[in-house]
Amino acid sequence: MAAMHASPAPRGPMGHGGHGPMGHGARGAAGQHIDRGTWGKLLRYCRRFVPAVAVALVCAMIGTVLTLLGPNMLSDITDAVQDGIAPDTEKLEQVVEAVAGNIEANAEAMARQQAAAMAAAGATEGAGGGAAMPPAGMGAAAATGSGAAAGAAPSDATAAVPSMDDLASMSAETRDALFTDVEVDGVTITRDDQQKLLDIFADLDMSDTEAAMAALDELPASVKGLVEPGIDMDLVARIALMLVGFYVASYVLTVVQGWIMTTVTQRIGRSMRADISAKINRLPMSYFNEVPKGDILSRITNDVDMLGQSLNQSVGTLLSAVVLFFGSLFMMVTTNGWMTLAAVGASLLGFALMMGIMGRSQKYFLRQQSALGALSGHIEESYTGHSVIAAYNAEDRVRAEFDRMNGELVSAGFRAQCLSGLMMPIMMFIGNFGYVAVCVVGGALALDGQIGFGVIVAFMLYVRYFTQPLSQIAQGVQALQSAGAAGTRVFEFLEAPEMADESAKPARRARDVRGEVEFDHVRFTYPGSDKPVIKDFSAHALPGQKVAIVGPTGAGKTTMVNLLMRFFEIDGGQIRIDGVPTSEMHREDVHALFCMVLQDTWLFEGTVRENLVYCDDAATDEDMQRACRAVGLDHFIRSLPHGYDTVLNDQVNLSQGQKQQMTIARAMIADKPMLILDEATSNVDTRTELKIQQAMDELMRGRTSFVIAHRLSTIRNADLILVMKEGDIIESGTHDELLAAGGFYADLYNSQFAE
Repeated sequence: MAAMHASPAPRGPMGHGGHGPMGHGARGAAGQHIDRGTWGKLLRYCRRFVPAVAVALVCAMIGTVLTLLGPNMLSDITDAVQDGIAPDTEKLEQVVEAVAGNIEANAEAMARQQAAAMAAAGATEGAGGGAAMPPAGMGAAAATGSGAAAGAAPSDATAAVPSMDDLASMSAETRDALFTDVEVDGVTITRDDQQKLLDIFADLDMSDTEAAMAALDELPASVKGLVEPGIDMDLVARIALMLVGFYVASYVLTVVQGWIMTTVTQRIGRSMRADISAKINRLPMSYFNEVPKGDILSRITNDVDMLGQSLNQSVGTLLSAVVLFFGSLFMMVTTNGWMTLAAVGASLLGFALMMGIMGRSQKYFLRQQSALGALSGHIEESYTGHSVIAAYNAEDRVRAEFDRMNGELVSAGFRAQCLSGLMMPIMMFIGNFGYVAVCVVGGALALDGQIGFGVIVAFMLYVRYFTQPLSQIAQGVQALQSAGAAGTRVFEFLEAPEMADESAKPARRARDVRGEVEFDHVRFTYPGSDKPVIKDFSAHALPGQKVAIVGPTGAGKTTMVNLLMRFFEIDGGQIRIDGVPTSEMHREDVHALFCMVLQDTWLFEGTVRENLVYCDDAATDEDMQRACRAVGLDHFIRSLPHGYDTVLNDQVNLSQGQKQQMTIARAMIADKPMLILDEATSNVDTRTELKIQQAMDELMRGRTSFVIAHRLSTIRNADLILVMKEGDIIESGTHDELLAAGGFYADLYNSQFAE
């Protein structure tokens, strides 16, 4: 209890790193670059969702593959329709070849017969001196064998197909011998139909398209039935039904993939919010002195929501886009190489522009999230201190600071969204340019006869499937940039240094504590400061004593209470409770030993009953009402619309004194071994203070109590008064002893009652 060295004026827990309504943003916010390790951290964080994500990705891949099969089926339908509209020229050629082959075969047979007849006639002439004449009507047709008649008859006489002029000069008997019925695909073409077919093509100019199409209409019925156009509707129906089935299956798989990813991302967000909430309880108090509460709130709400939404929009979309991109490229290469080169060449420009935009926009997404966190912190501080701002007429300054922060957010958001908004127009232009290139190259190849119209139809869809993923990839990358910026801030908070793990320390029960507290040469300096707040503090409180700590503002009184509660860790010395250093006890066990009533009251939105029995389920209604009567609050509570079950919200107005009375009643109900009162009656009137003082005296009976007070009249009955100045104890004793000493305490006391 000795007085130690003097030191500069101490700084309280909010003496550094704080930000008022006119501050300059959030400290501890993320930097201006996305942490490269964010994605690895996110993958590790989401590893328990890997099976579900894998199922979603498989659904996306299968659905995309089914979609890619559509253009080929449409190509087959187009070819079937095209074949059904145009005459079957291949079948017509087959008919003509069959007729010509039949005529040639008949002519060869006739030639062999004539050669045999001429050979027989030559033998007769040699024997009888006469010459045999060819059968009447053979004419030119028989002349083909005359060369062979001069000598020995050939073993395999042949005859060329007669020309139209030859056929015209033949006799009817010879033409009947040449034109015999021909069967093509089960259809018999008579000699008359053959003759008519040859007559039609005798004088036909095949370069005259209109004449050729008109001639097709004059074909004999047997031939026209073979070559007449007709769409194979059964084939078209089969392909169309299969195509519809593929598209329906692709839709179902896409819906399943979207449902899975939405579920996963929502659970990731819920898990992150829970982890952040748990993390808050593991962080030292110094962290909250350096980072504004609004920025922490922004990480829990804005950043986590942004992360979940971005993952939901990007992961499935990116995978589908990548599969669609490479799948369409593969299908195009296997369909036609030249058209693939045209489509790919038209899309290279899109790649270059997309990569350039992504590189420029990344920093603005992170700047946007940081500006949003700083603005949230400013708003939270401004509305918390709204009455102070109004009292000092600082509305214009606060509004100017808000406008500045809002302008930074708008600037970063505009640049990020503007650059990302360029993706879609660029991709639309590239897609349209690809259509033009495919149509030009495809038209040239179709005119050259290298491809059919079905290939062009398929490539029109493949170009869309090829360019569409570019915009989807761009949007997915944009979403991932937002997720990276948000994830950087979230993981920065989750990885902040925590208080040391104390699971190995033995647990101590509150009912076994007598209440002896000893401060042994305690030293403490706030993190980030080089000026010690507590330089060498020593004091000894016996069980059941009422210890008052007084001194001027900034002497370190509240700091000592925070050290006693282990809200901060001391730099040197020890604080012992019943001889056990608090550093060897669980923080939760230390907290369980004390009831605290602070100058700043805290009530949450809930019933009066819930606020009074906070974290004390064993408290009875009788205990609650007795405590409220002791502090003079019972009558007021019963006057509320629902008494103790009234919900405290904006519609129930409590004065600061009534709020403080409730916090004192809460401490009484908790009934802990030791008590801490930090200016507990600063917001109540003198009459209420006297009544509360009597109640607290009853409450403190048999408990070790630490009372911080500026009204020295409230601690005159203290068993021990410690007078602090600049972090040291300069006087100690009872009220009467200190007055008799005529020192610093006497000056403080007399100054309050000088008038």
